[in-house]
Amino acid sequence: MGKHQKHAKLKLRNNDNFAPNEIAILGTKCNIISDLVKSVSENLTDYKLAYFDASHSKEIQKNNLEIFTFHSSGNLNANSNVDVNKFNQRSQFSQFDFVFINGNHFQGAKQILVLDNDKEASVLKRLQQLINIQFIIKLDKESKFFDFLEEHNPQIKNLHCYHISETHKISKHIENLIKEKIAPVTGLVLAGGKSVRMGTDKGKLDFFGKSQREVVIEMLQKNNVKTYLSVREDQKVKIENKITDKFIGLGPFGAICSAFQKNPDSAWLVLATDLPFVNDEVIQLLLKNRNPSKVATTIKGKGKQFPEPLITIWEPKSYTLLLNYLAQGYSCPRKVLINSEVEIIEIDDNLIRNINTPEEFKSAYKEING
Repeated sequence: MGKHQKHAKLKLRNNDNFAPNEIAILGTKCNIISDLVKSVSENLTDYKLAYFDASHSKEIQKNNLEIFTFHSSGNLNANSNVDVNKFNQRSQFSQFDFVFINGNHFQGAKQILVLDNDKEASVLKRLQQLINIQFIIKLDKESKFFDFLEEHNPQIKNLHCYHISETHKISKHIENLIKEKIAPVTGLVLAGGKSVRMGTDKGKLDFFGKSQREVVIEMLQKNNVKTYLSVREDQKVKIENKITDKFIGLGPFGAICSAFQKNPDSAWLVLATDLPFVNDEVIQLLLKNRNPSKVATTIKGKGKQFPEPLITIWEPKSYTLLLNYLAQGYSCPRKVLINSEVEIIEIDDNLIRNINTPEEFKSAYKEING
């Protein structure tokens, strides 16, 4: 008999130990590590970065009051009682593109080894943590590879090696590690709505000689985006690539969360089927201006006040936020966009007209077909 599985088997996000993408720096003094992180981060201002370190304070008072001090410029100073465990940190670091870790205190999934002749004993002690070294940094010309490093990793001398002063080259290497983990874009065409005002399934409306559902799927696939159709459980749809709602009764919000449940490592380009004027150009604009460092890249009409959540690329980091809003009782994807860091692309209002009623369908059909 097979092993009884108590919980639903979900696809786990491809996280490192503490964050979606991290690197531990070890092999030298803590202040050298933190100075290096500071100078590298000044070269990578397009990305959201964090530094994970341990306090060296001998005496620390246990707070019975947790203090959060916000500055109007957007800085937060927090004094809080938190235990380190991967689940807390993954949630905390979910919005960051890259997290630097002080490897003298915590073990990162990827490492940078700094060669410091004074720290041989310290490196030997952490030898088992050096399982995925990305590159080497020498503190000075005399910095040497300790003998045990070659025994542990015969290829170590073939790795890229930088001098500690080459911060631009080091930053470039880090940037490549960030870019390697940028999520691929997958399409999600929304066809699970009830179409109450239209009185018939909006996905089946025919403006161009075939169902709007097919038109939108083809348009995304033509732009090299593998695409799924989002449907309700009770919809009879004969199509292979479909995602059935797992978050029931939440409309488009539930459809987006269901897509992330299927693949939390993908960015989802979400497109509704009631937007017949959205064309190749709009899709290409969205893909070209995508900013994976933001929560989402979204389209907004020039004359509109708010962005369009259903013509948006939602990045993997948005999944945590969507569930967070849901936990607070909100199921409006637009609310998430309005209150998050998003890349906004403004286009002509005419291109993003919704078709919701039979009258709107007639007039749009006439406009499209002359």
